[in-house]
Amino acid sequence: MVRSMTGYGKGFAENEDARVTIEMKSVNHRYLDLNIKLPKKLNFLESQVRNKISESIFRGKVDVYITLNEHSDACYQVSVNDAIALKYYESISAMAEKLGIDNDMKASSISRLPDVIELEEVEADEDSLKALVNEALDVCLSQFIEARIAEGNRLEKDLIAKMDEMLVLVDKLEQRSPKIIEEYRTRLTAKVNELLADSHIDEGRIAQEVVIYADKICIDEEMVRLKSHVDETKSVFDLDKEVGRKLDFLAQELNREANTILSKSTDVEIADIGITLKTLIEKVREQIQNIE
Repeated sequence: MVRSMTGYGKGFAENEDARVTIEMKSVNHRYLDLNIKLPKKLNFLESQVRNKISESIFRGKVDVYITLNEHSDACYQVSVNDAIALKYYESISAMAEKLGIDNDMKASSISRLPDVIELEEVEADEDSLKALVNEALDVCLSQFIEARIAEGNRLEKDLIAKMDEMLVLVDKLEQRSPKIIEEYRTRLTAKVNELLADSHIDEGRIAQEVVIYADKICIDEEMVRLKSHVDETKSVFDLDKEVGRKLDFLAQELNREANTILSKSTDVEIADIGITLKTLIEKVREQIQNIE
């Protein structure tokens, strides 16, 4: 199964106290480069999140964004410092009595005085937060992997089509290659005839020169290896694991054979086929860079 290295996923989970949202997106990278951004309250879960993602994702630069929205009534607790409130009341009552004025102190007035009302953040329920993060991450990962598979399927179809194009080009090479030898023999014989005029032509010498030339420009091995690499590349798509590195290696081998064919070529038609083949291989190499 081919998976692209680009993908996006989003998931969330919620209970009566909080909501966790997780987003993932990725681009190409030679290895797995995992960057996780999460609120301080969820720091204790970073290692777990990293391990879970690493079990499913093997290559790519992956950015993970985790947000936590806690419901206000669950985040904080309001408490009254009764001792301080009583001290305020006693002091104000004594002052009113001493000055001979009315004591109009009310509870609402006392509550506004420093340190009477305390707002405390409720300690997080780690088990509850862990459950929310796991639930949101499952949804996010599922979407993320589905997106990678969908893009990977498109890449696979395109690559297989290009592999088939390569086989067509190799067939053209196979058809053209034997003709070059015969054409060389004809040209060489004509040249020798021209130079020697009516003198006797040594057919053995002509044959020897043709054999030397044929050995020099022979691309039979390269064509066999090209076909083998194309077949192996197609078979890699059926592997149920990350295949990007294997495909990258095979693309390099394809390119090596195409370069050798071009270096041996003395024929315009074979050179044109070789250049077309090399251009096609380069397109394949670019596509392979997107595969996990």
